[in-house]
Amino acid sequence: MKSYIDKLTLFFILINFFCVAQKQKKFATPKNIKSVQFEGIDNRDIFPIVALGEQITLQFDDLDADEADYYYRIKHYNSDWTPSQLFQNEYLEGYDNLRIENYITSFNTLQHYTHYILKIPNQNVKLKVSGNYIIEIYSAYNELVFSRRFCIYENKSSVQARVFRPQNMDRFNSHQSIHFSVTPKGHFFINPEENIKVIILQNQQWNEPITDIKPQYFNGNTLDYRYEKSTQFEGGNEYYFFDTKDLRITTPNIVYTNRSEQYESYLKTDIIRNLLDYSFAPDINGDFKIRNVMRPGDPNTSEDYSFVYFSLAYPYELDQNEEIYIYGAFNNFELSDLNKLYFNPSLEVYEGVLYLKQGFYNYKYVLNQKGILNKNALSGSHALTENDYLILVYYRNIGAQYDALVGIGRANSFELQN
Repeated sequence: MKSYIDKLTLFFILINFFCVAQKQKKFATPKNIKSVQFEGIDNRDIFPIVALGEQITLQFDDLDADEADYYYRIKHYNSDWTPSQLFQNEYLEGYDNLRIENYITSFNTLQHYTHYILKIPNQNVKLKVSGNYIIEIYSAYNELVFSRRFCIYENKSSVQARVFRPQNMDRFNSHQSIHFSVTPKGHFFINPEENIKVIILQNQQWNEPITDIKPQYFNGNTLDYRYEKSTQFEGGNEYYFFDTKDLRITTPNIVYTNRSEQYESYLKTDIIRNLLDYSFAPDINGDFKIRNVMRPGDPNTSEDYSFVYFSLAYPYELDQNEEIYIYGAFNNFELSDLNKLYFNPSLEVYEGVLYLKQGFYNYKYVLNQKGILNKNALSGSHALTENDYLILVYYRNIGAQYDALVGIGRANSFELQN
């Protein structure tokens, strides 16, 4: 009997280990779900980064327009996006797995859709601790529809950051180096080399973060990080953009518009910029903003959709292991068949079509080489490119069961230091 109990105990320990060790997976958004906007207090953020107690807002459209029921669940994660060991009642006050009750159907648009709005915290749910979170949206059939990341922080440390040009000459014109310091407020960090985890994001994109950085210097209570190569990013290039706030007219980047069963917007043919000199162009670092000037009404339900036609001049068909994608926050920086470009040999261009809601969009072309994303192979990389940097500081105190997000820092390469 004792042997049986020991085996059973070992079984459950192994199950718990594999569940905890498994990192959060990405799920591609289905075709009928469009225009997912997830914002905090500062709507310039690409995903919500808010202080504990501040509100975040999730909005999305369902093109099936049948007022379907959607439910949300919230899960807590460690700094490396493995599930934390907290029970739900330790990080969440109230209940999740509740139906999204705030929705409305579009009015006077060619494309019918149902627009959903969810705010957190609300009367049913409040978050109790800081750290990394995932919100998951489920259908009435308990099928995962899509998920999004967000961060809750506590203002327990001060983070000062600046962007420098690298000192090594082979990267002087192409990379940007992040130097920063972390100072706790009113307390000491215990064993900071082990208990502090720092993550640096460029333009708030999680696909290529810098992690596993140890403090380089200790200056009293302050931790200094002044590395060269360890905290460098490629500068990249400014994003392309277009604006479909009025689907009846052309703009500098939209050369032709048409209305048949749906609206159509044809963008000018873009060129590969990897051999061109840097040229400054204001952008919003890959983000998008829904807006409409065609008709009055509710800003969430009066915007229409259009087929947006992209083309990239490139005279040769790529190797079968290489693929070009349209890349931006409009689809959560994901690569799928929907935003893939296909070669047109008669015109010597790569072409793609996206179905997008009216608004201002940033985008770029990226190269997928045998499953490895190369964001700057086609656009080039320049040290002078304007980029936002986000520094996330996590701390796990002795005996704690999760990584608390105790401070955030921001820097912009517009104030580049030599």
